Amino acid sequence: MLNSIPVRFIGLALLLTAAAGCSKDKPIYEHENFDDSGTFSRNYPVTDTASCEAARRALLSQGYIITSSDPKLVSGHKSFQQTGETHLEISFNVVCADDGSAGHHATVFANALQDRYALKKTNNSASLGVGVLGSVSMPIGSSDDSMVKVASETVSSQKFYERFFTLVELFLPAEAKKAAHITEKPKTDLGVPEAKAAPAALAPAAAPAPTATSAPAAEPAATPSPAPADVAPVSAEPVAPPAEAAPITPAPAAEPAPASETITPPTNPSDLPPPSEPIPAMPATGQ
Repeated sequence: MLNSIPVRFIGLALLLTAAAGCSKDKPIYEHENFDDSGTFSRNYPVTDTASCEAARRALLSQGYIITSSDPKLVSGHKSFQQTGETHLEISFNVVCADDGSAGHHATVFANALQDRYALKKTNNSASLGVGVLGSVSMPIGSSDDSMVKVASETVSSQKFYERFFTLVELFLPAEAKKAAHITEKPKTDLGVPEAKAAPAALAPAAAPAPTATSAPAAEPAATPSPAPADVAPVSAEPVAPPAEAAPITPAPAAEPAPASETITPPTNPSDLPPPSEPIPAMPATGQ
């Protein structure tokens, strides 16, 4: 009885080990279910050429280098430098196929391949020839550095392709998105900068209309006036200058002042006017 218990435990351990070995040695293709999960494809209400053009613009907006020129096939790659000795590259392949319907819809198939590179150093040695001893191989100490592919894997993340197809919808024609009732997401959420409105051009300043300049009026001809023999000086008060320049007109000639009359005293003393003040009496002198 006691001997049967360890035997059972040993049999159970061997069975579990065999099951683990079978699952470990299971080929990788057994994990392929080929179910239509919709991870790698989307259907759009546009032609295959228009859908591939939208995919090409989507990859260009994210920094991918396009390497194909086929209107129904888009290939591009993008490099990432994680550390000084590791390098990562993503290769994107997009194929657009017409579904043959009357509405000219197309199905876009996309898959991304991730390649990992590592820095490998190789030491070099050189041969030194000596006349007596022959050829001697001596390490010089030089090395060559190169990037070697160490891993390659197809990206299967559903969120990764969901972001890509959402960005493709942004570059579809506006009429197609309106007909298919596709709601457009903000460009800032998808990593695409919004186009800034161009500043309005300044209107050129209107040139001032040329003002008509009147020709200078001809000055009236000066008429010679007879100079009088005796002209009295005329006094004038200073006048404040006007606010605006007024045309200068010649001043009229001054009229001659009347000649002064000579007054002769009257011959009869009784015709003189009486004095205006009383005349004081003369003081009496003693005899």
